[in-house]
Amino acid sequence: MQQRFWGPRYSDGTWQVCLWAPKVERVQILLDDTPQPMTHTENGVWCADLQAAPGSCYRFDVDGVVMPDPASRLQAGSVDGASVLMLPDSHAWRCNWQGRPWSQAVIYEMHVGTFTPQGTFASAQDKVVQLAEMGFTAIQLMPVGQFAGQRGWGYDGVLPYAPHPVYGSPGDLKRLIDAAHDCGLMVYLDLVMNHFGPEGALIHHSSPDFFDASRKTPWGPAIDFSRPAVQEFWIDCALHWLDEYRFDGLRLDAVHQIQGPGADAFMTRLAEEVHALSPRRHLITEDERNIPDLRQAGYDATWNDDFHHAIHVALTGENGSYYASFADDPVGDLATALARGHVEEGQPRPHLAAPRGAPCGDLPVTGFVNAVQTHDQVGNRAMGDRLITLGDPRAVAAAYALLLISPYVPMVFMGEERGETAPFQFFADFEGDLAQAVRDGRASEFAEIAALGKSVPDPLSPATFLRSKLSWNEDASASAWIELTRKALHFRAAHVMPLIASPRLGVEVTRPAPGLIRAEWRFAAGTLALSLAFGQPDPNPIPDANFRAGHPNADYALTARAIHHDAKHSDRHLSRATA
Repeated sequence: MQQRFWGPRYSDGTWQVCLWAPKVERVQILLDDTPQPMTHTENGVWCADLQAAPGSCYRFDVDGVVMPDPASRLQAGSVDGASVLMLPDSHAWRCNWQGRPWSQAVIYEMHVGTFTPQGTFASAQDKVVQLAEMGFTAIQLMPVGQFAGQRGWGYDGVLPYAPHPVYGSPGDLKRLIDAAHDCGLMVYLDLVMNHFGPEGALIHHSSPDFFDASRKTPWGPAIDFSRPAVQEFWIDCALHWLDEYRFDGLRLDAVHQIQGPGADAFMTRLAEEVHALSPRRHLITEDERNIPDLRQAGYDATWNDDFHHAIHVALTGENGSYYASFADDPVGDLATALARGHVEEGQPRPHLAAPRGAPCGDLPVTGFVNAVQTHDQVGNRAMGDRLITLGDPRAVAAAYALLLISPYVPMVFMGEERGETAPFQFFADFEGDLAQAVRDGRASEFAEIAALGKSVPDPLSPATFLRSKLSWNEDASASAWIELTRKALHFRAAHVMPLIASPRLGVEVTRPAPGLIRAEWRFAAGTLALSLAFGQPDPNPIPDANFRAGHPNADYALTARAIHHDAKHSDRHLSRATA
């Protein structure tokens, strides 16, 4: 059996279990609490060959500290408990799924624990059919790798290979993915490779060289990607989810924190390994740098916060923190985002301490994932308020319709499709000093709330978690939002998806008036034109429009027209934006 750095491998009735622990003196494996020796091999790897039945539990004794496998595929209980030997490929897949093209992606971001009242993989199955019927083509799960406690967003995970038992079993997750595939939905997983959570990450004890002592991330010690064992850990983790669970792709959290020697080579290798799989998988990044490098290296798209920021400032007037550079002319910035994808491309900007980004206008429209709301932009607010509770609902509806029919890849945050007003707040389940530190940190971050005589929701309270669950309201307002979603996604499937599957030839975006935007994208397969009234009525809405949202004479409305034609009849013209 080929030696690996990490985790259990099964072949011909034998388990080989490995742990990269190059600086420790002694490691033994406890198989169902019975000690067995491990061999110290080259490159700091300790290995043992085991005869054990599937479902057997094991832990490592590393210089006297008993700990789970950092590459555990399943835990019998908590993050510091025993790991479980789990046979791969044990699920009888129903759907012979071959994936979908990235140009067809319409993403629905969900947190499993708050998506349904039960908060489980099994209960989510009942809802995904509804999403497919509305026109969504993909769901994206916030991280499900096991974290400390029973409640959390998932970004404090410490066992990134193991689905959290609070959501259900590995079989439950596979059945959810099977059900999604069966109704035409791709399934993506949000994966955190840039840090480990603050509680239960015993990899710090067994493998301190996993971390770069010279750097820290905002969430804890940075990871040293110059180490072959570190690269192997994360590439194996990615392939584990894509192969064992048949996810259609990954959203990689905060890749701007994957830095230092070896980081670029790691990201390139990761893309090569993932894209070698069949059917083809997709890779999405979150990257604050606004640079095109990873998309030029084969990554499919990145989250485009600039689009969100322009809309949010235009609808709420908020101008603090990262909204400051969008405060002077948010509608003009929205016009730029429609023309080029990113707004901040390395140019000086008002209220921006230093230029950010690099030119991205030549990238395909499918290189950007746009959103009006995300878990970040809602949950990182003091009260977790959704946009519909902050702005004029008519304006929010126009922005939402724009998101769904513009040629960029749209992503909807769970509940948005039905006008959900319940907050999505920050919650965790730590204990002792760490719990108090998180509580104090959250209060300190939003000290201005206390100055108004209010209090930030306690992130450790179960009530905060329960408050963040979707209401699944069935009133007239929800019906109207669902109908808007259906209408917009029907238009997208019929008209926008065929266009963006062909090369883009040009785009022209103009502002006939301060609250009006006209946009026209030309593709080899045809043209998409839209008119957005964003603060004043449009006196000349697009004639013969085949999509309308809002009344034509309203301050907030959207009209659009798509024309399909043979590529040889297209003419090329330059990309420009006029604000």
